[in-house]
Order: sequence, then C-alpha cells, then structure tokens
Amino acid sequence: MLKKAILHRKNSLFYKTMNGAAVGDLFMSLIHTCELNGANPFDYLTELQRHAEELRANPAEWMPWNYRVTLERLAQPAAA
Repeated sequence: MLKKAILHRKNSLFYKTMNGAAVGDLFMSLIHTCELNGANPFDYLTELQRHAEELRANPAEWMPWNYRVTLERLAQPAAA
C-alpha cells in the first residue's frame, strides 16, 4: 500500500491546478478503497456512470463495499 501512496505522491507533482489535484486525489482514493474492498475499480466507476441518477438520489448505497447489493436490487423486477 505504501508503494501506491508514494507513486501517487510522485505523480501529483505534475497537477496543473489545485482543482485538478483535488480531482486526482478523489479518484485515487476511490480506486484504493475499491481495491481494499475487493471491488474492481474500473467496473465500479463504470457502474457509477451508468447509474448516475440513482447515485444522486442515494449516494450511500453506491459505496465500493455495497454497490453490488444495490445493483442486484435494481436488477430485480419490482414486486407487484
């Protein structure tokens, strides 16, 4: 884990703006959190894009440790 943090620190020297640095740090935090929780970061970020409306409505259900449960719930047809 330290190796990734040091690599990110080295790469962050080349951010052009403070906003760019904040966005880069946000994505690296999400990627590391996904890896710690056994989620594929690419799949996770892709699902966030696909379900942007649901994400805005309830962001707590879309954390890397529980987004799969939310996807399963959305895939099931509503009970009549």
